[in-house]
Amino acid sequence: MGGMAKPDCIISYDGKNLTIKTESTLKTTQFTCALGEKFEETTADGRKTQTVCTFTDDALVQHQEWDGKESTITRKLQDGKLMVDCVMNNVTCHRVYERAE
Repeated sequence: MGGMAKPDCIISYDGKNLTIKTESTLKTTQFTCALGEKFEETTADGRKTQTVCTFTDDALVQHQEWDGKESTITRKLQDGKLMVDCVMNNVTCHRVYERAE
């Protein structure tokens, strides 16, 4: 059932704070942060991470660290779609979001 969920991802930036909200029929997560500043995030699966978001090379990069582990989520607009790559231990997951009508 989780694999069939089609989440909505809403990203906003007010010039100071970045907000990323992910909603699905199963769960909603949201965080707000200042770019370049480390903050504690609770992920959708309940992990407490130290996270930093930056904007580099036209991409939003979210770097997370927890329990000696690291992951990086990169979000970039390409051809009107949001391309998301999540990398951990040299394994990459790729997800494509299309704009809701």
